[in-house]
Amino acid sequence: MALQNPETIKQNSGRIIIWNKWLGAAHFVQGCIILLLSSTKTFPISTSYQALDPLQTANAGHAVFATATRHIFDLNLAAIVAGFFFISAAAHFFVATVYKKQYLSGLKQGSNRVRWIDYSLSTGVMLAAIGVLSGIYDLSTLVLIFVLEMVASLLGLAMEAYNKGKRGPNWLAFVISCIAAITPWIALALYTWGAGAYGGHMPGFVYGILASIFVLFVCIAGNVYLQFKKRGHWASYLFSEKVYMILNLTTKTVLAWQIFAGALRP
Repeated sequence: MALQNPETIKQNSGRIIIWNKWLGAAHFVQGCIILLLSSTKTFPISTSYQALDPLQTANAGHAVFATATRHIFDLNLAAIVAGFFFISAAAHFFVATVYKKQYLSGLKQGSNRVRWIDYSLSTGVMLAAIGVLSGIYDLSTLVLIFVLEMVASLLGLAMEAYNKGKRGPNWLAFVISCIAAITPWIALALYTWGAGAYGGHMPGFVYGILASIFVLFVCIAGNVYLQFKKRGHWASYLFSEKVYMILNLTTKTVLAWQIFAGALRP
């Protein structure tokens, strides 16, 4: 990736810092509102393990094992929703204050590592929240969803790092990122299909969440693609940076208020 024009970055540095401050405030305020307005809604998080079935063992005359489930803790949904807002708020305030010099220097190089770290944490939490709403209560599965989404986002950082200073992009990290990112959605689709196929129940608002957030995640991937293809306005890294900021806020806002309307409204 070619370096950005230092003069362009310098001329717009004040504006991009203001963008970060305003968007940080937007995330923070929404997180606080969610905590203040939401009713208490918890989900039982459990773990499954192999255990000896005493009745079947006695009847069969040999050891018979079965899957057992153990409740570990209750997950507060409002705290999770507020949490992904607060993660992004912290990232925006961080680059607008103590990390400002390094942030602007990174923009000149066509990279923003704080964004990808923010995404790796906040989108992982978002996917875990959607998983719980879809009926995934197993801790191991939720951890896998979180980590896969984290890996997908960090590969965006790798994409920027590997292509720094190169004329044409190497798409390997992008392809692997897409594979990692789509896998949690496959798991969510299977749970959704299972609810319909076997007489389960999926709240109507969850279907809206799955559709809208999937589309917005695809838009983020599209922004990565256009950033490296340098199509139109995306020839400027600052433009793609602003699109990332808008998509980040939009995705979290759409998800949060759909969850609030469907599950957290008093």
